[in-house]
Amino acid sequence: MPAAGTPNVLVILTDDVGFGASSTFGGPVPTPTYDDLAKRGLRYSAYHNSAICSATRAALLTGRNPHNVGMGRVTNAPTGYPGYTGFIPPSAGTIAKMLREDGFRTAAFGKWHLIPDWEEGPAGPLDRWPTGMGFQDYFGFVRADTDQYHPALYSGTTPVAPPTTPGYLVDADLADRASSWIRQERQLSPDRPFFLYFAAGATHAPHHVPKEWIARFKGQFNGGWDKVREESFRRQKAGIIPADAKLTPRPSFLRLGPLSADRKRLFARMMEVYAAQLAFADAQVGKLMAALKDSGALDNVLVIFSQGDNGASAEGGRPEPSTSRHL
Repeated sequence: MPAAGTPNVLVILTDDVGFGASSTFGGPVPTPTYDDLAKRGLRYSAYHNSAICSATRAALLTGRNPHNVGMGRVTNAPTGYPGYTGFIPPSAGTIAKMLREDGFRTAAFGKWHLIPDWEEGPAGPLDRWPTGMGFQDYFGFVRADTDQYHPALYSGTTPVAPPTTPGYLVDADLADRASSWIRQERQLSPDRPFFLYFAAGATHAPHHVPKEWIARFKGQFNGGWDKVREESFRRQKAGIIPADAKLTPRPSFLRLGPLSADRKRLFARMMEVYAAQLAFADAQVGKLMAALKDSGALDNVLVIFSQGDNGASAEGGRPEPSTSRHL
């Protein structure tokens, strides 16, 4: 068993969030939960992910270079070459497996994306499912993404019927279940530490979020991409990047003519929805913090929050020139 006073561990991972999206790193999207954690801990401005979903998750959970554990690409695009097989070998133990063997309770909630396509069915083999890689409990979705309103969910390795509750959103459900798990663990085994891995669906497509959250961002991105970028850059100079840093030129592949009024509205709206989903996800993480506080575990927990497994979400692609007549 772990020594007395061993801290609990909470690892949080969001999806497709760019470095300059959250307010914590100078971005335009308010993320008060993330801000609070940064103020009370360490904020890393030179921390790198692996720029692709499965690779980042494999590195985070095994502590190894993703190529060394067969995960140089996403599981749904493997090759026959070493480092790109799309599955983690049994020799690569996860943090969950090691902590579980040391006496921790372990659980994972949310996106997994570490199972080869041919092993994703409940018939198995189940070695690379969360419950086969060190997690005693699991609830979430195993592929790259899922419909946030009608997700394809699993409890352990058992398929779960699609939720029918009006207003259902998977990230809210995941946070509620993870919070309940924290409270239960503290009630049943207050002296036994836990390792909880929470991988939100946000902000990977599809961008599903309550309308009232989208309304909070109405009009905030009408100034366009360049203005948002310049404003974020100025805020980052307050402590994220050097004060004498120079903003890089606009990428050549974005050097296009002016957009039509319809296209401006379209892309501003897409950003409003994206921002709303990130803000909503931050509120769900706030539920985990509240559960830790309510259960008395907040003063003895190591929280590792990685805001994004890739760069920013690229839904919508490159805008076409304004000469087009169609949206």
